[in-house]
Amino acid sequence: MSIATALPTSTREIRLASRPAGRPVPENFRLAESALPELQDGQILVRNLYISVDPYMRGRMNDVKSYSAPFALDAALDGGAVGEVIASRSEARKAGDVVVHQLGWREYAVLDADATTVARTDLAPASAFLGALGMTGLTAYAGLLKVGEFKPGDAVFVSGAAGAVGSLVGQIAKAMGASRVIGSAGTPEKVARLLELGFDAAFNYRDAPVRDQLKAAADGKGIDVYFDNVGGEHLEAALAELNVGGHVAMCGAIAQYNATEPTPAPRNLMLAIGKQLTLRGFLVGGQRQHRAEFFEKMSAWLADGSVRYDETVVDGLENAPRAFMDLLDGANTGKMLVRL
Repeated sequence: MSIATALPTSTREIRLASRPAGRPVPENFRLAESALPELQDGQILVRNLYISVDPYMRGRMNDVKSYSAPFALDAALDGGAVGEVIASRSEARKAGDVVVHQLGWREYAVLDADATTVARTDLAPASAFLGALGMTGLTAYAGLLKVGEFKPGDAVFVSGAAGAVGSLVGQIAKAMGASRVIGSAGTPEKVARLLELGFDAAFNYRDAPVRDQLKAAADGKGIDVYFDNVGGEHLEAALAELNVGGHVAMCGAIAQYNATEPTPAPRNLMLAIGKQLTLRGFLVGGQRQHRAEFFEKMSAWLADGSVRYDETVVDGLENAPRAFMDLLDGANTGKMLVRL
C-alpha cells in the first residue's frame, strides 16, 4: 500500500451541538466525523497527540461578542493541540515533525504550515508545549512579571493556584525572589501539592471565608501582587489584603464563567483608590512579544528543577467534553489534557 492511500481521509471531531445555559452538560456536545480536505501547497496533515481544554473556551460557547469569536453551532470546536506531521506539502515542515497549532478537538487536522510552531521535544515531552512551555506558561510568566509588575521581595497571592497557570505563577515568583507566595485551591490534596511545589502557604477556599484565610496566610505583612484566576470572593479578599501600590493581574474569573445572571463587582473596590492599586486585565495574545524571553527562562527552570508541572490526562477524543466539564469543576491538578 502506498503512503498516499494509507493517509486518513476523514477525522472524528467534537462539535458544539447547542449553547450551554449555565454549566455545560454532555448534550451540548456531539461526536461527529467529517471529510479531510486534500492538501494544498504550503499545507500539512497533522495527527493530534494531545488537545488542550481550557477555561476560556466556556466564554466562546456563548453567542456574544468577545475578544475571541464564539464557537459556531454544529461545527468542530478548536483550541490548542500538539501533534505529529504525517504528510506535508510545505518545505517548512516535514513528516515526523511535532507541531503546536489551534485545531484541537479533532483527531486529524489539515492546516497551513505557517499556522504551526515546532515543539522542541528534545527539551520536554510534546504535552509540555500545551502547558509549561506553551501558552499556559507564557500566561503565567507575562501575567506575573509584565502585567503584575512583580519585583523581587514582593509577596504574591495566586488563586486557582493548583491549576495549569496558577501553579506556574507561584513557582516563577519563588524562582524570581518572592518574599512569600500564597495559593488557594479547592481540595486538601491540592493544598498539599502547592506546598510540595514550594508555596510558602496555601489554603482550601472551601474551609472558611477567603478573606480570613488570606489574612492569616499573609502573616500581617499583606500582599503586593495578586494573580487572579477566580474573581468573586477571591478578588474581594485580595483587595483587602493588598499593600499600597499593589498590583492585580486579572487573568480569569472562573467563579463566574457559568453564571446565568450578572455578577456584582467586589464590594470593597473603593480600596483601590486609597491604596493606589493597579488592576489590569490581560490576554496572552497581547503578550506574544515576550515569548522568546519566556521560553529561554522556562526551559532553564524546568531543566534545573526550579519549576515543575502537573498534568491531568484524559484518554480518548470522545471524553474531551467530560474533561472540559470536569475542568470547570476543578477536577484537574495542573494542565487538563486529552490524549488521543
